[in-house]
Amino acid sequence: GKDIELEITQIGKQCHSECEIFKQVGDCIMPQEGIFAKVIKPGKINVGDAIEVLND
Repeated sequence: GKDIELEITQIGKQCHSECEIFKQVGDCIMPQEGIFAKVIKPGKINVGDAIEVLND
């Protein structure tokens, strides 16, 4: 959605032993690929939507 705004709050997260992701795929991707965000302007996000990085 083009009107959605998210603020990235954290990239990566320390994995605790034997998390659900680890159980399913044999490795935890959260330390390298986990991204957490706060919703600034809500809406619907679709696969293939463009991303624009806004700097303060």
